[in-house]
Amino acid sequence: MNIDYIIVGCGLAGIAFCEQLKVNNKSFIVFDDKSQKSSVVAGGLYNPVVLKRFSKVWKSQEQLKLALPIYNSIQNRLQTKIDYKIPVRRRFTSLEEQNNWFEASDKDGLKPFLCTTLIDNQNPSIDANFKLGEVLETGRIDTKVLIDGYINELTSNNQFINSTFKHEDLVFSEHSIQYQHIQAKYIVFAEGFGLKQNPFFNNLPLNGTKGELITIKAPKLDLDYVLKSSAFIIPQKEDIYVVGATYEWVDKTNKTTNRAKEELLNKLKTFIKCDFEVIDQVAGIRPTVKDRRPLVGSHPKYKNMFVLNGLGTRGVMIGPYIANQLYNFIEKGISLDTEISIDRFLN
Repeated sequence: MNIDYIIVGCGLAGIAFCEQLKVNNKSFIVFDDKSQKSSVVAGGLYNPVVLKRFSKVWKSQEQLKLALPIYNSIQNRLQTKIDYKIPVRRRFTSLEEQNNWFEASDKDGLKPFLCTTLIDNQNPSIDANFKLGEVLETGRIDTKVLIDGYINELTSNNQFINSTFKHEDLVFSEHSIQYQHIQAKYIVFAEGFGLKQNPFFNNLPLNGTKGELITIKAPKLDLDYVLKSSAFIIPQKEDIYVVGATYEWVDKTNKTTNRAKEELLNKLKTFIKCDFEVIDQVAGIRPTVKDRRPLVGSHPKYKNMFVLNGLGTRGVMIGPYIANQLYNFIEKGISLDTEISIDRFLN
């Protein structure tokens, strides 16, 4: 089999790169063994504001401009809803936080996204005496539905192999890569935290941060927006909400923990005043990097081998942006943004 690209990994990064290849009529095949959970367990929000500090997300406008049409295209093609336009509101705990919000709304990069009309809380199940601030141009991608639907589409097109990729089986020549029965011009590794087991790129500083989410059923909560306080509450279907997320830097397993569950419950109870029950809990390792920027670029020795990783906590927004950067780098010789290039760690 002769193709243009082998892609390893079918999370948010891998899917974003597949979309670049589809648009440009490139042939490809994707390997994934579903061992990495970060994309599947992600909250899926696209939100251009860091709500803890009222600061802008890196390149948020560029990211949204690229990402939203791509998700809309996938949604139309799969005929499955994945993009839910939903407001994100920040709960204020003091007048000082309100003032900080107004100050931030005057800053470049934040003005289009921070609504300066504060919202009175009318929900008796929420404790929010200092009102709420609304972020504009927000929404939620259902990452599980996206990934499951995308894999089904690839499978039906004979473009998906459900298998653990064996790096030791790669054979390199100057203009191609051989992997078992497949010959390709290029290979792109989009393995998430699995990159730590990749012998070609495991020297990169991918730290990994474990995150856990709980799902609750709360019939009296009646929330039709994403609420951010000490934790996020993200509405799903009727009476069902996802609550997250935790940050753990030592434990690198996908196992759920009672400690994370208790942490989220304790935070939740500080601003929710209705009964609820926990009905699910999930965990995954986010592919985070020490400088909070992605890892994109070519291998220093094998120039037809590439990495697309390090999406961190905002993979829904950043995935299409870095996939576009990598495609233009490979196919058009356009230099990568220096902030995302792995050259920053190799020089």
